[in-house]
Amino acid sequence: MKKFDLGRIPIKSWADEVEDEALQQAVNLANLPFAYSHIALMADVHVGFGMPIGGVLASKGVIIPNAVGVDIGCGIIAAKTDIKNINIEQIENIVDKAHKTIPLGYKHHKKPREWKGFDNPPNSKVVLEELEAARYQLGTLGGGNHFMTMEQGSDGHIWLMVHSGSRNFGYKIANYYNKIANEINKATKLSPSKQDLAGLYIDSKEGQEYFVAMNYALEFAKENREQLLEQFYTIFREETDSHKILQKIGIHHNYAAIETHFREEVIVHRKGAIRAESGELGIIPGSMGTPSYIVEGLGNEESFRTCSHGAGRVMSRKMANKLITREMADKAMEGIVHKGWRGDLSEAPMAYKDIEEVIANQKDLVKPVVKFTPLGVVKG
Repeated sequence: MKKFDLGRIPIKSWADEVEDEALQQAVNLANLPFAYSHIALMADVHVGFGMPIGGVLASKGVIIPNAVGVDIGCGIIAAKTDIKNINIEQIENIVDKAHKTIPLGYKHHKKPREWKGFDNPPNSKVVLEELEAARYQLGTLGGGNHFMTMEQGSDGHIWLMVHSGSRNFGYKIANYYNKIANEINKATKLSPSKQDLAGLYIDSKEGQEYFVAMNYALEFAKENREQLLEQFYTIFREETDSHKILQKIGIHHNYAAIETHFREEVIVHRKGAIRAESGELGIIPGSMGTPSYIVEGLGNEESFRTCSHGAGRVMSRKMANKLITREMADKAMEGIVHKGWRGDLSEAPMAYKDIEEVIANQKDLVKPVVKFTPLGVVKG
């Protein structure tokens, strides 16, 4: 862990290197008057919007919509199956069927989906406006870095992984309350106007509204992954004669929570970072073509009991599409079943940091439990 004294409070980093723009964003966080103790940067840190992805901010009394981000509740669910052997034909069939039957990208279900959360939404204008559309979005993957994969676990079992979030709920909630925070910030001057870090007092009407809406999006995101997994596992079971899922692990990596750290109650913002309490299991994916890990948290207070949420990008999506060729991307995916890139190379393995280095850099935060090797990928 490295320490930078560049702002009002220190910045502690578990990354080998921090790009200049991401470090400046961390300095901006450190200079916020309500930022508490220190800013923590995870091993996968890279520049984000307002706050670096792989960043952790603990605050006193203030919650920042942009410190959670637009994909509220984005996260992963991993499921250990009872299958230990799978052949290439089965993997190809599963990937093919998933592409044909599970809505990807901007596609939605044609019929509304059931979820008990639809019966009791919060009284938030933006949530209520999105509620009907959300019934068709539930159980859909989305695009970008969202994926469904089959993995060979070092424990001998085939695992399934699903990475997705709160769909349009998160996007609408984040933008709606960020606009409100910006308006309020003109009077409160809680943060500099050009840093995209406008906050809301947590005990204000607007702050409570955002907090409740955010938590609703977290629950929606969790249910979204559960329904995606159910669809994916149904296809998997038909091809492999699997009888049951032996274990499920689920995590969020874009959210804020009220927690106690260093004997103070604070609001911990984890943007592209996951909670790593002592003994808590988490998931750290690499990329479409590299290993991923199930890890066990060590409860390190220096990181606010947090670890990385993945390998972290080494280049932006725009830069990846400029520098990476189809040949390079295909070579990196040799031996892994996937449906191609559809004109977007931004999720190619070389767009990400070395997952082994990322895991090694946070050995005081987590310990690896199961290593995954990718077999088949369904990309959003």
